[in-house]
Amino acid sequence: MRIAICDDERKFRDDFCQITDRLYKSLDMLVDSFSSGPALLKQFRLRAYDLVFLDIEMPEMDGITLAEELRALSEEVSIVFLTGHIEYAIKGYEVNALRYLTKPADAEQVKAVIDRVLQKLENEKQIWIRTDEGDMRLRLPEILFIESQNQNVVINTASDSYSVRGNMSDYEERLTPEGFFRIHRGYLVSLSKVQRISGKEAVMEDGTVLPVSRSKEAKLREALFSFVRRDAF
Repeated sequence: MRIAICDDERKFRDDFCQITDRLYKSLDMLVDSFSSGPALLKQFRLRAYDLVFLDIEMPEMDGITLAEELRALSEEVSIVFLTGHIEYAIKGYEVNALRYLTKPADAEQVKAVIDRVLQKLENEKQIWIRTDEGDMRLRLPEILFIESQNQNVVINTASDSYSVRGNMSDYEERLTPEGFFRIHRGYLVSLSKVQRISGKEAVMEDGTVLPVSRSKEAKLREALFSFVRRDAF
């Protein structure tokens, strides 16, 4: 699990990291701290965090603006605001904030938030992929689309791409029941990440435009409508 804390007060960041170190002694949990919104955004674009704690009142970029930028990059990241001003709650709903915590951080409240997100991650379906840096767990909601490249497949997320040995047909068989659809011999997309379809093209959530085979056009529309109906209940 990857956690980020963003606050312009160094003491608060240090105290927060001490709390998480004391509560969770796990090599699977990484906590990074940032003193400004731009610094967090730069790292987030390289690889998304699962949970971010954001101070609302920061000089360079306030927490609300930062949350809007993060939400534009990821629908999955859990956002928690750190503040003593309840009037910010309405703004928090606009970026689908998980909750608010008052400062200074209370260890039990921090633990309750982290445990909730951990449970959410455990319930999400995932796949393991083998990269040059070793085996890696990838949650299905992170995947935008998968493309075929010679003897490899490239798994694309909002923040990164992973080239792994594999066969597109194997991924199609495995992921179709999980809301994926093969729109072209070279592309398998997550239906939840399709922003719109226009003629023989599918526009993904990140703006990537992918070709749709003529034989797949009608079936893609059917799959999208079925997915939306299923997801609504």
